[in-house]
Amino acid sequence: MDLQKGKLYWNTTFSNTPSYPRLEEDIKCDVLIIGAGSSGAQSAYYLSESDLNIVIVDKRKVGHGSNLTNTALIQYLGDKMFFELVNTFGEEYAVKHMKLCEQAINDIEYADQNLPYCSDFKRRDSLYYASYEEDIKKLEKELYYLHKHDFKAAWLSEKQIGQRYPFKKRAAIYTYNDGEINPYKFTHSLLEQASNKGVHIYEDTEIVGKKLEKECAIFYTKGGNSITADKVIVAAGYEGLEFKKEKNATLISSYAIVTNPVEDLSSWYKRTLIWETARPYIYMRTTADNRIIIGGLDEDTNIAQERDS
Repeated sequence: MDLQKGKLYWNTTFSNTPSYPRLEEDIKCDVLIIGAGSSGAQSAYYLSESDLNIVIVDKRKVGHGSNLTNTALIQYLGDKMFFELVNTFGEEYAVKHMKLCEQAINDIEYADQNLPYCSDFKRRDSLYYASYEEDIKKLEKELYYLHKHDFKAAWLSEKQIGQRYPFKKRAAIYTYNDGEINPYKFTHSLLEQASNKGVHIYEDTEIVGKKLEKECAIFYTKGGNSITADKVIVAAGYEGLEFKKEKNATLISSYAIVTNPVEDLSSWYKRTLIWETARPYIYMRTTADNRIIIGGLDEDTNIAQERDS
């Protein structure tokens, strides 16, 4: 799959990355992880604490899939608003989802503190502003459920926003203790730690076929080898749909830019993560070397030529 186009940023932030071999023999394992990006690396990292024989493979180099264009704003609020989750799934499940997302940020922070090298993880607050007048009521509903279930959040009026930021918006929710990270460094650091604990990592190893048996699954590589696994985790990102179709899943295109380093970011209040209620929306963050990442404006196409035009 043609995942991205353009000059990429994250791989310029980390030189001398570890390299891993291509699979050149038939092997067996307890758990096979397909995909060595952020999700696959986190799976390998946590499973490395077990006594299981873990194998992770990727068709590319480690961290060179969509990981390279991951803007890595780590927030417990998502594209579907909290009150919308309540309406769709019920309050109990919505709250559980939100609490797990909140805990996941804590888990990422803890992992980062115990990895071989720094992944530039920083705790950041978030500003979630109303793009349109009619969106203010949506934010009011959102804040109601956040406060009801003890999430730390505050309402900012137009005046309060103007006191903190060099722009004007009618209203916003200000949430606390989100985060940002360098996903490329994080992925490599997780996998180096996992490798040190016995996880087998193979790059340039593309899966081209599979055979599902009653007791195991056999996956075949482009190089002509096989991997027999008791359990399989498909962590192939957007390409995961090539392994298992999901009738409600669709692929779209999104965009991101990274600026050159900015000399003075003092007007950016606490370097908060900034996003909006519009759909599609724009979001932004800063980086460890004082750049600004701006992303969003999704388009309903998965055709590379349309995306790149």
